[in-house]
Amino acid sequence: MTPGEISVLADLARRRSGVVVDAEKTYVIESRLAPIARRQGFTTLSELVSDLQQHQDETLIWAAVEALSSIETQFFRDRTPFQQIAAEVLPALARKGRRTVRAWSAGCSTGQEPYSLAMLAEEEGGRHGAMTMDIFASDLSERCLEKGMAGIYTQFEVQRGLPSRLLIKYFDKVDEHWILSPRIRQMVRMERQNLLTDVKGQGPYDLILCRNVISAFDASTARTVLEHIAATLAPDGYLVMGAYETSAHHTPAFRPVPGLHGLYVRDPNFRAAA
Repeated sequence: MTPGEISVLADLARRRSGVVVDAEKTYVIESRLAPIARRQGFTTLSELVSDLQQHQDETLIWAAVEALSSIETQFFRDRTPFQQIAAEVLPALARKGRRTVRAWSAGCSTGQEPYSLAMLAEEEGGRHGAMTMDIFASDLSERCLEKGMAGIYTQFEVQRGLPSRLLIKYFDKVDEHWILSPRIRQMVRMERQNLLTDVKGQGPYDLILCRNVISAFDASTARTVLEHIAATLAPDGYLVMGAYETSAHHTPAFRPVPGLHGLYVRDPNFRAAA
């Protein structure tokens, strides 16, 4: 692909989703768009880009934007956040009288994160009284959500981060795939959502996971998204961000929980925009 074609795609992704495409990673861009080009009958990616410019087909535009915005995921990714949710967040919410914890996995990709949270809730069941968890998960990509809602994963996908004990307990092996139990799938409601435009009016959530998502945005977009998220978080709720992400450079809406890396609470002085 030419630098000009990559520039067209990067501008499209930024305007529609806020995601910053690294123009240096040509191989990533090409690998993500190649399946779309094949499905649409284009023989080259240049033909795809040309069609995007000439015809402005919304379905094709969003297919390209979603592909460029897709985020890497795995079960119990980084582990520490899930350990902190079990050891710190759920007990704190129980002390505050929560009986149903409303949780949101923002940028859930193919579902591994919200399903990890659902399995954690099952494993923690009874340790914090009669507490249950209501989980909402969202992503920009329809194709990722379709896979997530199906709850069917490959051997490669389940072996990345998922303890064998939980694999045996919550999945059934069918041919070459692993199918998540209906009980866990039913704990998670998934919907398509653009974090730039579709967040206002949601919540309040007691727990929000927005991990390895903010780092895909430029500073201005990150601030906007984080303030949208802050407006949906309960005043005494918790935000979990990625291991190498921080809200401090983007917005004063959150402050870190001392001693717990990646865990934030809403600053009491924050006021959501009307």
